[in-house]
Amino acid sequence: MFERSRGGETALLIQPHAGGPPGEGVLEEFGELARSAGATVAAVLTAKIDKPSPATLVGSGKLDEVKAACEATGADLVLVNHALTPVQERNLEKVLGRRVVDRTGLILDIFAQRARSHEGKLQVELAQLRHMATRLVRGWTHLERQRGGAIGLRGPGETQLETDRRLLQKRVDMLQKRLEKVEVQHTQMRRARVRSELPRVALVGYTNAGKSTLFNALTGADAYAADQLFATLDPTVRRIELAGGGVVLADTVGFVRDLPHELVAAFRSTLSEAREADLLLHVIDADDPLREERMAQVDAVLREIGAGDIPQLLVFNKIDRIEGAEPRIDQRGEDRHAVWLSARDGLGLDLLREALGDRLGLRRVMGEVLLPTDAGRLRARLHALGAIRDEDHDADGWRLRVDLPLADAARLAAQPDGGPLRPLLPATEPDLPVESCA
Repeated sequence: MFERSRGGETALLIQPHAGGPPGEGVLEEFGELARSAGATVAAVLTAKIDKPSPATLVGSGKLDEVKAACEATGADLVLVNHALTPVQERNLEKVLGRRVVDRTGLILDIFAQRARSHEGKLQVELAQLRHMATRLVRGWTHLERQRGGAIGLRGPGETQLETDRRLLQKRVDMLQKRLEKVEVQHTQMRRARVRSELPRVALVGYTNAGKSTLFNALTGADAYAADQLFATLDPTVRRIELAGGGVVLADTVGFVRDLPHELVAAFRSTLSEAREADLLLHVIDADDPLREERMAQVDAVLREIGAGDIPQLLVFNKIDRIEGAEPRIDQRGEDRHAVWLSARDGLGLDLLREALGDRLGLRRVMGEVLLPTDAGRLRARLHALGAIRDEDHDADGWRLRVDLPLADAARLAAQPDGGPLRPLLPATEPDLPVESCA
């Protein structure tokens, strides 16, 4: 059995394809994935596959070419931009004499490096163990079955391979229980945000589209942002203030083409920030020549996690890289608006805030309200919201000049003592059901 090297800094990349040659964007993304994992790309080989080999994916002639390229470049790692079966991975390692990692293993490795929170580390480890479970193979003498009868050899009657699988399953079960506890805590936090009646907005998009940079620009936070794939794994949530009221904004993990199912399953709590949002800010790299394809791939992942029907506001970021581009709002389709901006340079952020307020129905109501002397609780609530701009008091009660978000006014008007606010509300409000704010 091939003894796996501990190296892996210099990688040779294999890009399988069917039909015509792979697109430049596919090769570029694969190379960026490899560099994000910490590898130095020695060479890239394409391999046309009309009928995949069950044993090695590629044919024997291409294997000879790959082996020669590895020896010529000194590559000690082979990365394949395709999912490999355990048999294909083992056979390739035996033939090439080097470690072989498929696309799923590569993305898992990047996620393992990026995870910072306790939950993120648990999620990555769970995904890695599930991936590893299919790759436990016989290869060493200690995997032989222990005999149950001879003196000194009495044992459980199972192979070391079976023992490893049993221990691995125990670890998987333990991680799942820990994640369930964390998920309960996050669910309680999300319910608290729902009870606060603040609209929830989640940033989604292809990896490296600039979501974290936009998040920091809108919130003033210091979420990690870098020009690399999967810079953000752990969701960050902040409240932002718009002209019409507060909004909860969540930064989420970036999506990628052919996102491994192990990650979709393991990151269910992280992705729930997108799944439970009222509005998705779909961030797109405006300078990406494959932006339409990337948008379709993000929409596919959103459908896979159950967020395909949530309204979207498109955000075309990085217009600073496009000569002559200016911040603007335009309409793409019947109910899809797009904001063009540069999060890095702060261009167009005011347009985005305006578009967010419009899509969320965050309008304000202003006017004078006469509160009777027994409406002290309502007056205290208005003070707590910072809605009172001026007030006078006489024998009849308080005369207040108020300015507050429509959602807050509707919620207060629905209270038993909120009658004085009802004349301020619009007669019809199709975009904001008042009863939902009670």
